[in-house]
Amino acid sequence: MRHFIGEFEEIVLLTVMLLGEEAYGVGIKKEIEQRLERKVSIGALHTALQRMTDKGLVESLLGEATAERGGKRKRFFTVTEAGVSMLERAKQGRMKMWQSIPELS
Repeated sequence: MRHFIGEFEEIVLLTVMLLGEEAYGVGIKKEIEQRLERKVSIGALHTALQRMTDKGLVESLLGEATAERGGKRKRFFTVTEAGVSMLERAKQGRMKMWQSIPELS
């Protein structure tokens, strides 16, 4: 069975790749909001990240505990090879659609 991603998942994956080693929940949220001028709920973001983890599109690891976070650890995300492949398929699909519209191609 082939998995597909929605627009929000695509945006989150692209943002995780963009942020690299600094890709954690709040950082991802802020980057999306800043770049796309789009509000993102932290709950929706965590749900999307969990769904993408379940699909094997992202992996995560816990960082070190920090005093400024009250001893809490950040969960950092990286895009897997499967995630990169999914993004490439999504891009190709969108480009085929755009190129099929004569007045836009």
